[in-house]
Amino acid sequence: MKNRVTVEQLKFGMFVCELDRPWTETPFLYQGFVLDNDDQLATLRRFCKSVLVDSDKSLALRDRADLLTSSKQNPSIPGNVRGVLSTITERVDYRETTSLKEELPVALQAKHDTEIVMSRAIDNIHKGGVIDAEELSQATTKIRDSVVRNPGAMMLLSRIKEKSEHILDRAFSVSVLSLAFGRYLQLPKLQLDHLGMAALLQDIGMINIPDEVRDKSGALNKVELMLCRSHVAHSVQILSETVGVPSEVIDISSKHHERFHGSGYPKGLVGDEIGLLGAISGLVDFYDALTRPRSYAETYAPSNALNLIYNARNVLFDGVLAEQFIQCLGIFPLGSVVELNSGEIGIVVSQDPAKKLLPRVMLLLDARGAQIRPQLIINLAQNPEAAPRVPYRIKRVLRQDSVPINPAEFAL
Repeated sequence: MKNRVTVEQLKFGMFVCELDRPWTETPFLYQGFVLDNDDQLATLRRFCKSVLVDSDKSLALRDRADLLTSSKQNPSIPGNVRGVLSTITERVDYRETTSLKEELPVALQAKHDTEIVMSRAIDNIHKGGVIDAEELSQATTKIRDSVVRNPGAMMLLSRIKEKSEHILDRAFSVSVLSLAFGRYLQLPKLQLDHLGMAALLQDIGMINIPDEVRDKSGALNKVELMLCRSHVAHSVQILSETVGVPSEVIDISSKHHERFHGSGYPKGLVGDEIGLLGAISGLVDFYDALTRPRSYAETYAPSNALNLIYNARNVLFDGVLAEQFIQCLGIFPLGSVVELNSGEIGIVVSQDPAKKLLPRVMLLLDARGAQIRPQLIINLAQNPEAAPRVPYRIKRVLRQDSVPINPAEFAL
């Protein structure tokens, strides 16, 4: 429930979801946050007279929260934790070698090929057959190569397509995001391959979960929850019985629901026990789940999901890794649907790493909600004007399912 309050009425613990001015006109990095310190309060008093607070928002995710974490409260900090980034021994300096325009058709073909391979794998499992690991490896390589050349194309495709809760959709989206984050961390190509392939396959065990449990729109009871959690074991079994699946892929798949403080499943691993690639997998899967339209829980705008991850540092996720993930995506991740200060609606299509608050935006709807044809792409870093002496700025990030059109119709 949202209520408007004056800044004098604010109390620690309130979730501030909207200001009385654009977020970009304030020092706040995140569009929506839990008020928990004097500096935040002082800044709000300096810039705002009133704000909207959401009494329903907190780190305690509702409905299927136990699929992401347990009910442990205020767990102690694990001892002797070095941090998973300290395990990186080799780094690769990747450079963009193609433009977004050049890479998009190549990425689209790789996406199409991957969907065919994954559909065949799912169909084979349903029929009691086996997965072709070589086909999946080749599909992963195509995605990886595209992400290495220019991560923007695949990132855009994975975020703007019409989403569903289908296993295949989730698999592609998480794979692309895992590869993009791994590239950002400068991981060697072999580790990128393991991350990408694991993301495609880690939820394959969901096929063995009864439809009435997997597709239930309400809260799960204890039996249903245990059934749903068993998808990890099913995935591991399927992959272990598949000839040609690297052991590293199986290991990553077994850890994508483990959490930093031991509150995850199936083993309750703590801190460094999860490992670098397992930690990346869990973090990316969590973000994708939050930002994807779900029948059983609220969908978060990308910036709000990143705020949750920021506040979950050293609780659900390795703190430094979480901060690096936020840096990788930026405040306005590619594919984000945004409202500008002009009232127009657009989608973020590319970013300048040095100016992530000022991305390039493709305008989709005018201030009255009418579709804009032909599409206009504006580069906020060049300060185009929405009105005389009023430069375009992003007012807020919207949930993708709140826009009455499919952005893919425009961007592709």
